[in-house]
Amino acid sequence: MKKVRLNKKFVPKAFYLWIFSNEIEDRLSKYEAGELVEVYLANGKFYCIGYINPKSLIAIRILSFVQRDIDKDFFIERIETAYKHRELINYTGFDAYRLCYSESDFLPGLIIDKYNKFFVVQTLTAGMDKIYPVVKEILIEKFKPEGIILKNDSNFRTLEGIEKNVSVDYGKYEDTIVIDEKGVKYTLNLLSGQKTGFFLDQRENRIYLRNLLKNRIINKILDCFSYSGGWAFSAGISSDGEIICVDSSEGAIQLIKKNSEINRRRVTVFKEDVFDFLKKSHTRGEKFDCIILDPPAFIKSRSKIKEGLKGYKEINQRAMRLLSKGGLLVTASCSHHMEREQFIQMLKDCANDSKRSFRVVHRGYQAPDHPILLNMPETDYLKVVFLENID
Repeated sequence: MKKVRLNKKFVPKAFYLWIFSNEIEDRLSKYEAGELVEVYLANGKFYCIGYINPKSLIAIRILSFVQRDIDKDFFIERIETAYKHRELINYTGFDAYRLCYSESDFLPGLIIDKYNKFFVVQTLTAGMDKIYPVVKEILIEKFKPEGIILKNDSNFRTLEGIEKNVSVDYGKYEDTIVIDEKGVKYTLNLLSGQKTGFFLDQRENRIYLRNLLKNRIINKILDCFSYSGGWAFSAGISSDGEIICVDSSEGAIQLIKKNSEINRRRVTVFKEDVFDFLKKSHTRGEKFDCIILDPPAFIKSRSKIKEGLKGYKEINQRAMRLLSKGGLLVTASCSHHMEREQFIQMLKDCANDSKRSFRVVHRGYQAPDHPILLNMPETDYLKVVFLENID
């Protein structure tokens, strides 16, 4: 295993798993993308073992802070630990959950989601790409899945200098599968769907909304950026009101229609840009009792924060103006570059500009199977705020 020497600028942070290229003393070009390395401080003291990528700003992702073999037994231990955590939080009985969440499970660059008897795996880095055959072997031996899908279509792979690919890597695959989330059924396509097939990270927030609506009179629910209608159908359990879903993707529209059938819940679907839909709804003078805004990440990098904030502000301000008195706005951001308080400040600005008064009912996070590593703020990405219009 090659050695890497860090420079004097490097300041160790307890259990922070990234080392950046400007913190390395050695010439990066002598290392191969994805190879394992031992890392030493400027004073010669051992620091960690990780894998390196000279093409990436995050040059080293740490696997272990002790000197040990990084072999199959190492990865068995890490995956079993991740599974035990899901057992402790009572997730292993669910049809679908995240088994491994990258840095938060000390396996940087690796995502493993379980859907019934199938696994969807994402390897986001060159290092984890090389390790994947061992991970695959462990999943087959320990869990005996019917199939493993590789969903390597993330833009992170481009930054790492590795190609994107989506394929069935083991066993068989059904065109569509159905999962049950506490009484709501969702049809998924693991190969062509967004992310790994579903937005597992919003589970608790969807369930919180359905409980919140139980004692309210809800005539109209608007689910924006709805994808397969995860929010809409969960909210629909607690209300007989009209449900409206808006998404610009034809694939999403088809999933909503399928989910409407299996849940026996009528939904009005619009294939339209959400910004345009909100603007037209305001012109028509429409009002909604519950609006959900769960957009894709508008901020892809720190350099795009200002631009992305404009997008968040526009949709939230328009939604606030469309809420009936006593109506609920559920608004989210999955942009980890936007800090939680920055998101709240944006909502305050929207409320002021729309001349509305709101009560904060609840603040949500990502589901517990997407654990937040306290030492790595980058793992804390999902912000959800439930607001009640009291104007």
